[in-house]
Amino acid sequence: MNTLVWLEQFRGVARAISWEALGAARHLGGKVVAAILGSGVEKVAQEAIARGADTVYLADDPTLAAYRTDPYVATLKSIVAQAKPDAFLIGATARGRDLAAALAAELDTGLAADCLDLSVDGSGALHATRPVYAGNLLATITFSEKRPQMATLRARAFPAAEADANRPSEIVRVPAALPEDQIGVKVLEFQAEEGKVSLADARIVVSGGRAVRGPEGFALVRELAEVLGGALGASRAAVDAGWIPYAYQVGQTGRTVRPDLYIACGISGAVQHLAGMGSAKVIVAINKDADAPIFKVAKYGIVGDIFEVVPALTAEFKKRLGK
Repeated sequence: MNTLVWLEQFRGVARAISWEALGAARHLGGKVVAAILGSGVEKVAQEAIARGADTVYLADDPTLAAYRTDPYVATLKSIVAQAKPDAFLIGATARGRDLAAALAAELDTGLAADCLDLSVDGSGALHATRPVYAGNLLATITFSEKRPQMATLRARAFPAAEADANRPSEIVRVPAALPEDQIGVKVLEFQAEEGKVSLADARIVVSGGRAVRGPEGFALVRELAEVLGGALGASRAAVDAGWIPYAYQVGQTGRTVRPDLYIACGISGAVQHLAGMGSAKVIVAINKDADAPIFKVAKYGIVGDIFEVVPALTAEFKKRLGK
């Protein structure tokens, strides 16, 4: 088995999902190959070696500094031609989903999206498990004889590859496939929101729903998230009401999260929302409606008014965490 992994990075720092994808590749067995595209990303290549890549294909060029579909697809297509992988794994981030779909079309091969588990049989065929029907069922996808077999991996579904600084490896330097004058898209600037925990990577997510009653209600939910060092989330009902931006939406039409702890504040538990957070390791539900569907998936449930329960929890966590 020869597995290629695209390691997503931003400004020279690898995304957490990259190491999870590398860990998934190591679990499959066989040779593990990493592909790193960017500018000034030698450090990421060295870290990939330490975390288990047997070979690293490194495309370090100013045209690859920021993610753009065309140059990334063209360069990775050339790497696939050299590496000849049996499988190709990509993290299911916004960039990863865009890249995987475009690259699968270019390679004329199959793609299993948003996978939760992977295995390989004796013939080298990949078996990819992914949720279907809004997360109510799991399907196992198998591939035709075309190679590579491609899959995007859901964040926090696989353990990250551990580092070993003494591992031997090989770095193969490859050129960028497209010159700047052949790239139609230009990145003018990035506007980052400082100090916010990434919803996709967060180990703790605290979300608010319709019961927060407005933007002011989210202040209580946000404070609890900050005390716990977690990320703020929201249901579609809260987003549609205009109380919080879409970037915070968790659910089938928003973000899919898989934290260690998910606290749902005033969220009824519609199937679309459960599709985005139902895989959390521990779910805590706070709702004054004892019959709310969210309690069916919650490990711990608190029946009560969030305007009383959430401040009480925040105060207790502050005391216990010394904040």
